[in-house]
Amino acid sequence: MAWGARGGEGADDPDVNGAPHRVGGHKPGVPRPEHVGGHVTGRAGGGAGKRSDGGRSGHQAQTGQQGLSLRGECGARALPLPALAPEGGPRSLAAGRPLPASEVLSGVVVITSKDAVQHQGVSLTMEGSVNLQLSAKSVGVFEAFYNSVKPIQVINSTIEMVKPGKLPSGKTEIPFELPLQAKGNKVLYETYHGVFVNIQYTLRCDMRRSLLAKDLTKTCEFIVHSPPQKGKLMPSPVDFTITPETLQNVKERASLPKFLIKGHLNSTNCIITQPLIGELVVENAEAAVKSIELQLVRVETCGCAEGYARDATEIQNIQIADGDVCRSLSVPIYMVFPRLFTCPTLETTNFRVEFEVNIVVLLHDDHLITENFPLKLCRV
Repeated sequence: MAWGARGGEGADDPDVNGAPHRVGGHKPGVPRPEHVGGHVTGRAGGGAGKRSDGGRSGHQAQTGQQGLSLRGECGARALPLPALAPEGGPRSLAAGRPLPASEVLSGVVVITSKDAVQHQGVSLTMEGSVNLQLSAKSVGVFEAFYNSVKPIQVINSTIEMVKPGKLPSGKTEIPFELPLQAKGNKVLYETYHGVFVNIQYTLRCDMRRSLLAKDLTKTCEFIVHSPPQKGKLMPSPVDFTITPETLQNVKERASLPKFLIKGHLNSTNCIITQPLIGELVVENAEAAVKSIELQLVRVETCGCAEGYARDATEIQNIQIADGDVCRSLSVPIYMVFPRLFTCPTLETTNFRVEFEVNIVVLLHDDHLITENFPLKLCRV
């Protein structure tokens, strides 16, 4: 069976298809979205019903085998969904545009087959959950936390698209619409892929078949954006000066070489869709400078009333200067926030997601100088 990859408007977006950032601190087992570029054809819309085109299919299938594929749309923005294949078979996943909370997820399930398909029903399930886990150093410390570490389900809805019966050969399109409505008093948090906190929304299509035929199922992720913050964001510029006297956690201050580094950040209250901007100047330094780096850090806190486990891990590291920079030369600071590995600063009862940026200066005598700045990210 041959399967075609389907892509959307975001297929060439570098932040979607494996951003060229050096992403660090990502532990094994933490899911990363896979994105394959491609091409979308056909229509997508709401309503109900099905349509068959009498055998004209964009997918090729071998005799006696069926293929399912999904594609979706929100408003005028394409939200392609993946090809649906038997478990263990080839799969393709295309990146879609993000959906603001409170919108409707609409699209079309496309079923293609060379022969008629007997089935026990086709259903579509939308799920959203927050998954928490403790770091290795915190395991066993907070026993009560294990009761609250279960996934927090924020959205869960299932619709039956087709009742048991038979689908004709060729291509059949089944439109669908699913409103993004949270369960009870839950809140739809923004999509976020972290190490100890993971917020993910998925869409799963299932075709149930008889005992002798394997069920077809496929799951893909769609992206949710939180509502924009009301009111105007007030900038909070920061000027900084780094000298041996301003450093903390220094064991032998007398052995440090003399240096003076100045600079500023335009604001530590940051709009998540805009870059972090500033500049840095090495006024003087006795030791030669080896490297200057800009490090973005996620600070994830999980826990309950008994206690909280706070862990900081690196998201990305950008080198802004290499070698012994000229004295009194302005070095620009410019960092774009990665799309899936950052979200607006979040604080809830059981978890918090915060962000910081470190300016790291490495001297040739292996002295490491770090200046830390907490950031507040928001969407406007």
